[in-house]
Amino acid sequence: MAEQPVILGFDPGRQKCGLAVMGVDRRLYYHEVISAEGAIPTIESLRDRFPVSLLVMGDQTSSKEWKRRLAEELTDLRVVTVDERNSSLEARDRFWQMYPPKGFSRLIPEGMRSPPRPIDDIVAILLIERYLERLVS
Repeated sequence: MAEQPVILGFDPGRQKCGLAVMGVDRRLYYHEVISAEGAIPTIESLRDRFPVSLLVMGDQTSSKEWKRRLAEELTDLRVVTVDERNSSLEARDRFWQMYPPKGFSRLIPEGMRSPPRPIDDIVAILLIERYLERLVS
């Protein structure tokens, strides 16, 4: 359990969303891909479990709609948007760093491999990291 405030990363989508919880020390506490309709209840649940200081979300797909929904339903949550460009490509690479391929999959060139599951949660991790980078630069 995190004792320091953490950042909630949110990769919003129409069908599914990625969520991640990371400390400012870049320690990862949670990440998951959920259905879009389960996003608000899951965010509320994560806020009960972790000392969330703010939510960082991507600025592309359906972000305006989601930002409005978050403001209406989670009035006390600070929301910041970050540049989401190329995050899906970057997330593919990060997926294979986090979950190295095993068996015959290792023989397939990295560029030809597809992650075996949605990677919206990895995008949420990258969005938090982009926000943290912005703070230091």
